Amino acid sequence: MKLSVVMPVYNEQRTVEECLRRVMAVPYAKEVIVIDDASTDRTPEILAVLQRQYAEQMRLIRQDRNQGKGAALRLGIGLATGNIVVIQDADLEYDPQDYPRLVQPILNNQADVVFGSRFLGGGHRVLYFWHSVGNKALTMLSNALTNVNLTDMETCYKVFRREVIQNIVIENDRFGFEPEVTAKLANSPCVLYEVPISYYGRTYKQGKKITWRDGVAALGHIVRFNLFRSQERCLKRPWHEIPGLVEPPAKPGSRAAETVAQLDQFKMPR
Repeated sequence: MKLSVVMPVYNEQRTVEECLRRVMAVPYAKEVIVIDDASTDRTPEILAVLQRQYAEQMRLIRQDRNQGKGAALRLGIGLATGNIVVIQDADLEYDPQDYPRLVQPILNNQADVVFGSRFLGGGHRVLYFWHSVGNKALTMLSNALTNVNLTDMETCYKVFRREVIQNIVIENDRFGFEPEVTAKLANSPCVLYEVPISYYGRTYKQGKKITWRDGVAALGHIVRFNLFRSQERCLKRPWHEIPGLVEPPAKPGSRAAETVAQLDQFKMPR
C-alpha cells in the first residue's frame, strides 16, 4: 500500500517544515506532492531545502500565480500514483498521526472514501465558537441536499481510493473543494466513512486564512453542486468502469439479502 499525500501550500513559512517532518514520519510507503501556490513569503526557499532533504519521497511543484486551494488540489490529485490519496493542509491544524485511523476502513475494504471528523470526539483545541457553528450549519445544509449524515463536511482530512478521486471532475479553484467533492461523492455508489480525528486549530494571528466570506461562498457551492450539476459533468468515466469499489451491504428484503439468508441455513454449527 502506498499513500499519495497531496499538500497545497500558500505562505506557510512558520509551519510547512514541521508539517512535512510529521508527514514523513508516518510509517507508510508514500509520495508527498507539494503544490506551492505562488507563496510570497519564505515558503519557496524552505520548500527548496526540504525537497533536497526528502528527494526520494517529495515532489515539489510551484505555481506561477496564486490560483487557490482547489486548483492546487486538482493538479496534485492528477499526479498521484499511490493506492490511497490523503489531503493534507500545511498549517499544523491536522495531525498526520491520524493517518492509520483514516486509511484503515479503506484497507479493510469497508470504504472508498473516509472523512476525518473534528466533531466525533477526537482531541481539539478550544477556539472560535462561531466557526464551529458555521461548520455545523454548512454540514447540515450539505447533508439535507445530499441525504448523507456527515458530521464534518468541511474537514480537510478526506482520504480516497485513488481511482475514486481521480474520476471526479474538480471545478472550483478555491475553498469550494469540500462541498463540491462531498456533493459529487454523495451522488455516487462510493461507500463513505467517518472517523474521529484530533484538531489543533490556529488563530488569525497565527495565520488562519478562512473568513466569513468563505463561509458565505460555501453556501453557494453547496447549492450549486447539489442542484445544478448533472452526473455527466461531474465524472471522467461512469462509476461502473471504476474497479475495486466497495460493494454496499444488501438491503433487507432484496433478492441478494434473501440469497444470503438462504445460504446461512446451510452453515455448519460451531
